[in-house]
Amino acid sequence: MTELKALVEAFLFVSGSPLSIDKLAELAEADKVVIRSVISDLMEQYNASGRGVHLQEVAGGFQFRTNPDLAPGLRRLQKERPAKISPAALETLAIIAYRQPVTRAEIEYLRGVDSGGVMKTLLERNLLRILGKKDVPGRPLLYGTSRFFLEVFGLKDLNDLPTLKEFAALDPDLAEALPLEPNDQ
Repeated sequence: MTELKALVEAFLFVSGSPLSIDKLAELAEADKVVIRSVISDLMEQYNASGRGVHLQEVAGGFQFRTNPDLAPGLRRLQKERPAKISPAALETLAIIAYRQPVTRAEIEYLRGVDSGGVMKTLLERNLLRILGKKDVPGRPLLYGTSRFFLEVFGLKDLNDLPTLKEFAALDPDLAEALPLEPNDQ
């Protein structure tokens, strides 16, 4: 078991993207139940307080991630500045994340401005993906978030997105501006 644990740890360390239980079982040539147990042990070990890295379930798999509290110190290591997301891109991304699948026309209706350039940038950064075409005249493209979106924002799946009620709890003044249903408050 110690050798298997070390092998799974190494797979997770060298992988550039999250690895699922199925993929880890295939790579390690081991049973999925055993791999789940190994992952559980590793998560317990790495997620102890005070560690520089932790093992996180993200985008349908598992990946080592740095402790977010260490971000200021880690930025000194990077020579280039991290890519930033503009407010317009973040707004567009939020609309797509919460309403997917969605067409460009629906996004532009909600934002009130042309979103073609922003959407192109989000597609180039692999935060969005084209899901298909809507079955209406003109057959507009349907957009949704990508697996990379889940990785960037540290989400297991879209169910981990905060609800409008959670947003309102962060800022009481925001609660008045959000269209919450009376039974959600």
